[in-house]
Amino acid sequence: MLADDPLGARREKPGDPAYLAAFEVIDADPHQYLAVAVDGSGEVVGTLQLTFTSGLSRLGMTRATVEAVRVRSDQRGHGLGEQLVKWAVDEARARGCGLVQLTTDASRVDAHRFYERLGFTASHVGMKLTL
Repeated sequence: MLADDPLGARREKPGDPAYLAAFEVIDADPHQYLAVAVDGSGEVVGTLQLTFTSGLSRLGMTRATVEAVRVRSDQRGHGLGEQLVKWAVDEARARGCGLVQLTTDASRVDAHRFYERLGFTASHVGMKLTL
């Protein structure tokens, strides 16, 4: 699912052993949560990563960061992405987070509308440095 869109197709390499190594690191970290949605037959149809970050600012607030939200292409448009994100918000609230944040590629205009519809606001400018 990570490679099943124009951006992912350029940067992801399905089958690369690096994914398993990354999964093992994430799985061992209690501040990380990989969630999957499955259909009635047990097939994975959606996924997201939720990261919990403690911070000193905002009175030591813990933040949740939502990343890698993906819905299998044949399942898009039926509300699964909304269910995943709402689950992540509920999970963050249950774990005492005071803020849920995410980034989305500047070119993903439909995703921007999706997240805004769910109550997220474009409040910051994100920056990256490729290493």
